[in-house]
Amino acid sequence: MSVSVEQTISSKLQPLEPEHLEIANESHMHSGPATDSHFKLTVVSDQFDGKRPVARHQLVYGLLADELAGPVHALALHLYTPQEWQQSGQAPDSPNCRGGSKGG
Repeated sequence: MSVSVEQTISSKLQPLEPEHLEIANESHMHSGPATDSHFKLTVVSDQFDGKRPVARHQLVYGLLADELAGPVHALALHLYTPQEWQQSGQAPDSPNCRGGSKGG
């Protein structure tokens, strides 16, 4: 049995010791045949404390470099410290796809 892209992403994000990790496969919302290409990640980790949003994104991109070079075409990142997560409680909804054959 092969490992899914979601399982791989989850495994590779474990060094962040996430308090909350949500991986949503949003490929169905986008045009094209790829089924494991668009993901929304919500990660809550103490390791984001004191880091600006760009540094948080770079940290996650570094952990998922192989996936971003391969099957993953788009990655929406919502990265929070535990304190920020307590205040917001949820990541925003992803916008509808505006590319490809769906027009824009």
